[in-house]
Amino acid sequence: MAAMTDPTLRFSSRAENYARYRPRYPQDVVETLREECGLHVSSVVCDIGSGTGALAEMFLRNGNPVFAVEPNREMREMAERILSGYGRFHSIAGRAEATTLEEHSADFVVVGQAFHWFDVDKTRREFLRILKPSGWAMVVWNEREFQTTPFLRAYDQVLQRYALDYAREKHKSVYDTALTDFYGADGFTEKAFHYRQEMDFAGVVGRMRSSSYNPEPGHPNYEPMITELQRIFQTHEANGRVAFEYTTRMYYGRLFP
Repeated sequence: MAAMTDPTLRFSSRAENYARYRPRYPQDVVETLREECGLHVSSVVCDIGSGTGALAEMFLRNGNPVFAVEPNREMREMAERILSGYGRFHSIAGRAEATTLEEHSADFVVVGQAFHWFDVDKTRREFLRILKPSGWAMVVWNEREFQTTPFLRAYDQVLQRYALDYAREKHKSVYDTALTDFYGADGFTEKAFHYRQEMDFAGVVGRMRSSSYNPEPGHPNYEPMITELQRIFQTHEANGRVAFEYTTRMYYGRLFP
């Protein structure tokens, strides 16, 4: 029951699928921060709600020290295994509203695919506390396309039928007000990039199972869902693969009290 009420526990049983099958982010994200916000290799990056480390790894590859703050133990430990080879990686047990990080220690605070779980007012206060006065806040997520291909339309219909917690709302419509409140009167800059992820059937199943709204093995909807997923895969695959299409939405700006 706790996993249903505490959002930080929703992914406890999904960490492996999340790490293996969730889409990464285009390199444009790092390039934008480098070109427009002064990101350089010495910039301290704090990745909040860091999950299994997909966003953190981009900055580690860039050479940055990264403090990855994640409340879910299973997700955090998965990131620690995946990113153990990076000497500038620091794993922190904490929440967006209480990161445990030092005051004015971050040049960049970044959030990937997690902002909708945060208490916006408390998170804003915490980010102001940990950011340097010249620091930047960036929010990014991959928004799966629903209608651009026959496969994606069929995939969305499977979710609507079998995933009882699935709310078919684009993140942008959910985030608009929250982002305005978060960044305040000085606002933010928005960019969008295209991202494509090709998968075989095992990958499609793993991608589906990585989402917190989907039923897991043992649920009465699980087997019928997988059967229908196999049918649409066989209908739409080419050379044993199908493609997920995403719009990567990126918001960045400075926070002021």
